[in-house]
Formats: sequence, structure tokens, C-alpha cells
Amino acid sequence: MTAVTADPQHIRSAEAQGLRPTAARLIYFSSASGYTDRFVGKLGLPDGEAARLPLLTKDRTLQATEPYVLLTPTYGGGDGNGAVPKQVIKFLNVAGNRELIRGVIASGNTNFNEGYCLAGYIIARKCQVPLMYKFELMGTPDDVLRVREGLEGLWR
Repeated sequence: MTAVTADPQHIRSAEAQGLRPTAARLIYFSSASGYTDRFVGKLGLPDGEAARLPLLTKDRTLQATEPYVLLTPTYGGGDGNGAVPKQVIKFLNVAGNRELIRGVIASGNTNFNEGYCLAGYIIARKCQVPLMYKFELMGTPDDVLRVREGLEGLWR
């Protein structure tokens, strides 16, 4: 993978557009339930390696300045409507964020049947990146280990 580094001008431009620049390699959304946030905490990533998207869509979103993996929960009851959280859509509507995404990890609820982790499938297809992993709700210790190892392998 070719390293892409944001120059200071790019960072100033992001700030001028009301975006918060981040060099995190894992960018994620977690709702007020905190399931995804707890999962990311279990990964034990070094400071600055993970960045959480704002909870409220009215807050300014992030601007990725380095290649990253997106981790998102899936919303809805499985019919596909509203599967991708609005905060993730807002983040991906920034062209530079779509350019730097390298993969997606999705969480979901198996009770949604065909809708399980649907947000990950939708994002992977639209951004033309791999769906790297999927897990249920807060994940298991095995899920944490597999995601950690997968991210380490990707960034090596």
C-alpha cells in the first residue's frame, strides 16, 4: 500500500471547511449505546490510532488525512432502509474520506437475518473496498483478536 500523507495545507483546508482532521487508521461510529466504542476499546490500539465520528450529525465530522479502515454498526430492522448511520453517510460524503478508505468492518444483529451487517456490505460496494470483517453487537474475544490481527497485518 502506498503511504498517503496529508500536507499542512490539506489539514488547514479541512479545518476551514469545518472538518476535524485525523490521522487515525481506524475511524468508527458508535451510537449512544456505546457497543462499538467498547469494542474499539478492547482492541487496545495506541493513542491516536482510532477516532470516533461525532454522535450528532450537526457536529463537524472528521477529515481523514491517512488511509484508514471504517468500522460501523448497522441500523434498522433488516430491510435496508437506514442501515448506514447518518453520521457515517455524512463522513463518507467528504470526497477525501472516500479516497482514503481501505476497508470496512461492520457490526450487526443476527436477528436482522439478511440485514445482518448490511451497512458494511453497502459501504464496501459503494466505496469499492473489501468488507474485512463482521461481528455481532459488541463482539466476542475472538472477534477482538481477529480484528486486531487483521488491522496489524494491513498496516504492516
